[in-house]
Amino acid sequence: MNDQRRALWRLALIIPGGIALLGGLNGALMLLDVSAPVDETRLRDGHGIILVIGFIGTLIAVERAVALRRAWGYLSPICLGVGALLFMSPAATLLGRSLFVIGSLMLVAVYVPLWKRSKDPTVLVQILGAVSLSSAAILWLRDVPPSVFVPWLVAFVVLTIAAERIELARVGIFDVGLREQADARLLTVALAIFAAATASVLWPEYGTPALGLALLVLVAWLSQADVARKLVKATGAQRFMAICLLSGYVWLAIAAVTWIALGPVSTGPGYDAVVHSVFLGFAITMIMAHAPVILPAVLRRPLPYRPYMYGPLILLHIGLVFRILIGDAFDTTAVHVVGGVINVAALLAFVVGAVWSVVTASRAQTAAKAATVATEQTSPELTETES
Repeated sequence: MNDQRRALWRLALIIPGGIALLGGLNGALMLLDVSAPVDETRLRDGHGIILVIGFIGTLIAVERAVALRRAWGYLSPICLGVGALLFMSPAATLLGRSLFVIGSLMLVAVYVPLWKRSKDPTVLVQILGAVSLSSAAILWLRDVPPSVFVPWLVAFVVLTIAAERIELARVGIFDVGLREQADARLLTVALAIFAAATASVLWPEYGTPALGLALLVLVAWLSQADVARKLVKATGAQRFMAICLLSGYVWLAIAAVTWIALGPVSTGPGYDAVVHSVFLGFAITMIMAHAPVILPAVLRRPLPYRPYMYGPLILLHIGLVFRILIGDAFDTTAVHVVGGVINVAALLAFVVGAVWSVVTASRAQTAAKAATVATEQTSPELTETES
């Protein structure tokens, strides 16, 4: 399979995740009691699962399947993406939920040969994340409310992203001993997060504060170890990525402190604050940070940094401030709704901008290649004329 066909195949795998993003945002508007394009109850009730498993899960699964370089590895993103489409369709919800379970279990399977290939502790951390995702999907298949297994979804997102960040942070760790020390610390904190997330599901009263504390430890360590702390003084793409990462850590810390202070919360402002601090403030910000790096590696199409990318990022954080730090903190419904709508607008703006950047960059790249070919074809004639 040539590069062009491979890129189209991977794009086809990402498209269901993109549709899941739109479906989840539609459901978010419905939950905010705001007019939405599609009035479908299952989009409202399952909007969080659609976004976390259908959108984020599919993106991660595609990236891991590309790293594996084996055909069967693509079964994971196929199942997760198709599962999201089926769940959002008029089909029986059991079909979509079942595919979520299969896709998440396949993601665990993908990590096994990746671990055997590298023996990298960061892969073990990602396995813990995939196991957490599988556990959440199984409970959802059994009609357990998402508020019960949110800790496992949080563990999936946090552990996967943290492991990838440490992989990049190693660039700045030249001493082998320090590198091994970082791996050991990551694995220790990851095991604590996984254990606390499991305890939060089984014994919420004790596990939830422990999970908050474990997440806070992770944030403190990552803020110190991550190269973003140094790159924030750089310019261009490096600075944009660093600002995304550091601001993401702030929102994860807010979720951690909320869990420590309030304990288990399954409804109300506290629950809303935790969920959206993690999955919007942390996870989506991290996706914005890594999009210019990961998407080109997966799709073989350039996604260059553009200054406009700060627009959706700033809009996202403004929305979160309105929603969480004002609306949830002071139980002000109107401000909460405004913040939620701003968040939806920020995500849509980033997606539109990213697509535009890919298209324009690809056209520029094609034009440059055509110009090079034309020059090569005419240069012999020019040489002959000059002679």
